[in-house]
Amino acid sequence: MTSRLLAGVLVAGLVGSLAACGGTTKDSAGANSGGTQSTAAADPNAAAKQGVKMAFLPKQLNNPYSDIEVSGGKTALEELKGEYKLVGPNDASASSQVSYINTLIQQQQDVIGIAANDSNAVCPSLNQARGAGVKVVAFDSDAARDCRDVFVNQASTQGIGDKLVELASKLAGGSGEVAILSATPNATNQNAWIEVVRADLAKPEHSGLKLVKIAYGNDDDQKSFQEAQGLLQSYPNLKVIISPTTVGIAAAARYLSSSSYKGKVALTGLGTPNQLREYVKNGTVTEFALWKPADVGYLAAYAGVALASGQITGAQGQKFKAGRLGDYTIGANGEIVLGPPTVFDSANIDNFTF
Repeated sequence: MTSRLLAGVLVAGLVGSLAACGGTTKDSAGANSGGTQSTAAADPNAAAKQGVKMAFLPKQLNNPYSDIEVSGGKTALEELKGEYKLVGPNDASASSQVSYINTLIQQQQDVIGIAANDSNAVCPSLNQARGAGVKVVAFDSDAARDCRDVFVNQASTQGIGDKLVELASKLAGGSGEVAILSATPNATNQNAWIEVVRADLAKPEHSGLKLVKIAYGNDDDQKSFQEAQGLLQSYPNLKVIISPTTVGIAAAARYLSSSSYKGKVALTGLGTPNQLREYVKNGTVTEFALWKPADVGYLAAYAGVALASGQITGAQGQKFKAGRLGDYTIGANGEIVLGPPTVFDSANIDNFTF
């Protein structure tokens, strides 16, 4: 919602994000097996350790969406009397996070929180970290499941994809051409949401909608701006652009707002209220979705400390407390779902300040 907010909007499930939003990984972990999944029994009554060193590795630094996410992690670690660290690349390329993981292993971090740019590219290094006793919490965008202990998802992948199609269908009046402006081709969360969108569009009730193109803005503002322009010029009958990334939807809104397409082509997806407020008020964007990004990082930090404290190991059905967010239960494949996405429009957008 960088590589995009549906429960903030969509929630917890929107997407990101200001740059990118998150989702679940596909079932592609088999080739990356070899992680050292803990076999120790969890003790839900164990005391939370103080001084836990947790490093956050978002998709990229200086991304508005990622900045909000990791701020929640910092807040949680302050509550838990842990040590917060932030590292990361300036670009969202597939391999850009690997060197940071290797450095964090050398620095003997207790926990790594990662929003993966590529679910597979980071696996060898993450498995080295786990072999060294480091707990791994994927958040926003999953790593292959054999490379991490748990995954904190903004909202369910199905829920986000369904909401995107629901919004697009409403804006298109049930029929017409639809295009997607995504982040990077390898973004785990984006691809998972797009897979659901494709499946939904293949259903009889959406037979009037036609997906004509998936474009990639690489979670770069200017690239996304140019891709939005290209979509509108290439598809004169386009009715809706769906951008499940905060960077992409903001760039597309900026282009649409000053073009002849304003009011003719609708835009929806995952974004934050602060970045899209002016475009909602000037009529460029009618509805979009997201979750509260800060809560994603907050929940990831609590999960990380719970892992480091032995309260959980990542097994399905285990429970832990997440501060002001309440109690959470780990689902299948180590997934922890923050909650449902929120839809933002002119009636409620001023109630949110993130």
